[in-house]
Amino acid sequence: MHDQNSLPDGAALKLRIRELGKSLGFAEVGISRAEPGPAVERLRAWLAAGMHGEMDYMARHAQLRANPQELQPGTLTVINVAIDYLPHRKTANEPSQAAISRYAQGRDYHKVVRSRLQKLATAIGALVGPFGYRVFSDSAPVMEVEFATQAGLGWRGKHSLLLSLRGSWRFLGSIYCDLPLPPDAPLPEHCGSCTRCITACPTAAIVRPYVVDARRCISYLTIELPGAIPEEFRPLIGNRIYGCDDCQSACPWNRFAQIGAPDFAPRHGLDSAQLLTLLAWTEQEFNERLAGNPIRRIGFERWQRNIAIALGNGPASPAAIAALQEKSQLASPLLGEHIAWALARLHAKQNA
Repeated sequence: MHDQNSLPDGAALKLRIRELGKSLGFAEVGISRAEPGPAVERLRAWLAAGMHGEMDYMARHAQLRANPQELQPGTLTVINVAIDYLPHRKTANEPSQAAISRYAQGRDYHKVVRSRLQKLATAIGALVGPFGYRVFSDSAPVMEVEFATQAGLGWRGKHSLLLSLRGSWRFLGSIYCDLPLPPDAPLPEHCGSCTRCITACPTAAIVRPYVVDARRCISYLTIELPGAIPEEFRPLIGNRIYGCDDCQSACPWNRFAQIGAPDFAPRHGLDSAQLLTLLAWTEQEFNERLAGNPIRRIGFERWQRNIAIALGNGPASPAAIAALQEKSQLASPLLGEHIAWALARLHAKQNA
């Protein structure tokens, strides 16, 4: 714990931290108290309803989300940051092409954001001397959206993501620290009666404003779910093989989004890749080409499972059928099930 009398003036220090954050490439920097408040009960109700699906860590670490001091002893304040990631080009959306969530087309944001946060913490230390802190980039049980909302970085959109006057194509990060900084004021909400994100969701995963049932969400189904994707959702997934941006793409505020950092520019043609090209990758190619990319975390089997579904939802071309048949010969039971489903879909289209 710091002696408050030994620190620079709180308001002046906060202003300096904001300037440092902007110089490191953060679009926004805001301060909140380390008190999640009513968000804790909303989280517990969501967990009690089972809407986290098989993300057991959400329930396992709920207590740490509710009590920042248990995650980082001595925490008083959360320094919240946002960084833009919108690529220059839109994701291609031909049925034969892979739709990959925009955030995952470039470098792994965890490393980029965490590295910049560490530089910010080091710079703060140069101003105030040693202080207690810990940096987070979607890497621990932290209520990032809640704290960012309290800190005036935006408001919670009806899709449950942080939304700002410059849209939602942003990564969030935070520093838990023991500096007694004055908090920023929250922004008013600007969604009004708009429900475009809710109606845009292909699987009706936004069950009511601000509440997403992960078990229905394409991002959950293609990224978090390790086993078989329920058949009822497979046709609705379309050509999305990693995540889904539909709720964000439908949001009017994203007309004002800023182009993101070069780190997040698409690599390996992931913004326009053909499904058959990606299916042909070997496991070694998958690991090498997606090194430093968040997609690699799901592993090769899940990647192929998702591509099989997308091909089953696409045109019944002889090339797609042949590629799936060849892949099925050495497929695991999980992959084999999804290939069989895709082939049945394609054969039905041929015979229609």
